[in-house]
Amino acid sequence: MKWIENYNLILASGSPRRKELLEKSGFSIIVRKIEIEEDYPENINMDSVAEFLAEKKLVHSIRNMDLKPNDIVITADTIVIKDEELLGKPKSKENAKAILKSLSNSSHKVITGVCFGNEGFKTCFSSVSIVYFDKIDQKEIEYYVNNFEVLDKAGAYGIQDWIGICKIKSIKGSYPNIMGFPTHLFCKKLKEFMI
Repeated sequence: MKWIENYNLILASGSPRRKELLEKSGFSIIVRKIEIEEDYPENINMDSVAEFLAEKKLVHSIRNMDLKPNDIVITADTIVIKDEELLGKPKSKENAKAILKSLSNSSHKVITGVCFGNEGFKTCFSSVSIVYFDKIDQKEIEYYVNNFEVLDKAGAYGIQDWIGICKIKSIKGSYPNIMGFPTHLFCKKLKEFMI
């Protein structure tokens, strides 16, 4: 894409799904994984947590990376909200099973916050999707948790995995957003910034 060819896009994330989604969107990506405490103020609006964390990651990355003027750092964070409770990454397989049991036969919200920028600028936004799960019985939960990576995913599941293929009835909103990166919004916002 001509409007981005003079810039280096640096993804400050260890998520292989985010890298894959950005590359499938036509971008060349440099990955630089960052380590940061994913904490947030207690009084923050729950729907703002993902964007808050993405911005925190961006500020940390800009401070700690040796960036050139044509580098653009991209950060993101995905959260799951069910019945006004924020479901992060599970702390254990047992915790993952409890989370999946709570998601069974109901709907929940997936929000991904994204920021991109450098020393002189930053842009932040969020995307919201609703996921509707069919009933997941205990044997299916055991199968999923024991055969797939669940500990690195908000809400203890990946929509691209078996559980997404066999147990999600429908979604409202962006599929890539549920995977962890709202490519449609990112492409739009980045193009607006460039042009």
